[in-house]
Amino acid sequence: MTAQAHEKVLIVDFGSQVTQLIARRLREAGVYCEIHPFDKVDDAKIAAFGPKAIILSGGPASVHEAESPRAPQTVFELGVPVLGICYGEMTMCAQLGGAVEGGHDREFGRAEIQIRKASPLLEGLGEPGDNETVWMSHGDKITAIPQGFDVVATSEGSPYAVIADEARRFYGIQFHPEVAHTPRGALILKNFTHRIAGLSGDWTMASYRQEQIARIRAQVGDAKVICGLSGGVDSSVAAVLIHEAIGDQLTCVFVDTGLLRKDEATQVVTLFRDHYNIPLVHVDAGDLFLGELTGVSDPETKRKTIGRLFIEVFDKEAARIEGAAFLAQGTLYPDVIESPSTTGGPSAVIKSHHNVGGLPDYMKLKLVEPLRELFKDEVRALGVELGLPPAFVGRHPFPGPGLAIRIPGEITREKVAVLQAADAIYLDEIRKAGLYDRIWQAFAVLLPVKTVGVMGDARTYESVLALRAVTSTDGMTADFFEFPWDVLGRCATRIINEVRGVNRVVYDVTSKPPGTIEWE
Repeated sequence: MTAQAHEKVLIVDFGSQVTQLIARRLREAGVYCEIHPFDKVDDAKIAAFGPKAIILSGGPASVHEAESPRAPQTVFELGVPVLGICYGEMTMCAQLGGAVEGGHDREFGRAEIQIRKASPLLEGLGEPGDNETVWMSHGDKITAIPQGFDVVATSEGSPYAVIADEARRFYGIQFHPEVAHTPRGALILKNFTHRIAGLSGDWTMASYRQEQIARIRAQVGDAKVICGLSGGVDSSVAAVLIHEAIGDQLTCVFVDTGLLRKDEATQVVTLFRDHYNIPLVHVDAGDLFLGELTGVSDPETKRKTIGRLFIEVFDKEAARIEGAAFLAQGTLYPDVIESPSTTGGPSAVIKSHHNVGGLPDYMKLKLVEPLRELFKDEVRALGVELGLPPAFVGRHPFPGPGLAIRIPGEITREKVAVLQAADAIYLDEIRKAGLYDRIWQAFAVLLPVKTVGVMGDARTYESVLALRAVTSTDGMTADFFEFPWDVLGRCATRIINEVRGVNRVVYDVTSKPPGTIEWE
């Protein structure tokens, strides 16, 4: 079964910063879905996609303003269930004969809705009269609903918090069920896909694995494939999956930039060359990268330098592999839907600290991207399905430019060594305390600041090291991890005692709104 054969849901994206979470919740329920920008969806594309249901996302626009985005009218003519979320509910109302006005009291944050009428959309949440906690985020207000719709739930600020036309299977909700702040939002979405749309949830990693193996074999044939192996989860899972499909037709090229975590290069080579017996070219290019970065302090210049060097080194090694026709990449679905080159959609640009640049057109290699339909958590699930070690699959995210973005200011070999040693101690203590899997990402940052300290009977003038650990359910928003003080104390004590060059350790308790997780 290919992705085309799965039961599918189309998500029309109006630019909400949490649209990806809708897709994640549906995937978690076993439903295949894709996000398509509102201005890239037309009748022909909708027909070709063949959705069993459609969801209209939230967005920053106001429906009552001129030239605000609209859903293609065919959405309401296909005869499939439609769910409008926040802006999606408002444009549904406006397009079907209701009314939306601006200038009303805004409703942001946690709210309580009261169920007024039974509906399959809210099945399992309570009876009429019961309350449910949700997360609101809107400044406009629906003042009239279209003919055929009934009020299902209200809130203090939204008389039409949930509306339904059960006959046509059209539903609108003013809040965001996709975010963690709506505790039972996933159940609402599952009610829509399973109860209302009748989907069975046939999207599994076992089926995806077999589909992709067949697809890779059909695409590649007898040709050779090169994979740029970074040592991260994405490229590693892609490499193991492709090797399972075509065996030694795959060659991995691992460029060691000298900016990896401590002992990471050895771990990668041991796992892929010795354990999986995958043909692997290991290029130790640390001297080249560190030499070119000498005297460079600007973060964007550092990223671009690393990206350029990576391409040059990779291109040189790829040219030595005779008969290579394909390039394997660990592209994920968020890369696809965030990239203006692939969608042109309202969601923004791939963040430069995660990517060091694509490969140039002159390489003339066709792409093999077996993960481009997956979110990060799905890639981890596929890695487990493929038999990758759980400790490897569960590794915290690591940026493409490596430690370069965790050393603000000029990068030197000595700074890299200090940061590698401190970061290794930090992660070791987290693992010993059984906290690693509770944290989404933990890392150390070597600050461009020195302080005077007293160690023993002597004064020191050494660097300050910042520790960061965040929790996240989606990789888009983050909150600082509340460390037990004894664990944090052990981390700081070991780092100061064992890493020469650091005399003070601080912990970063900054939370991050939707956007970058990295610290700079």
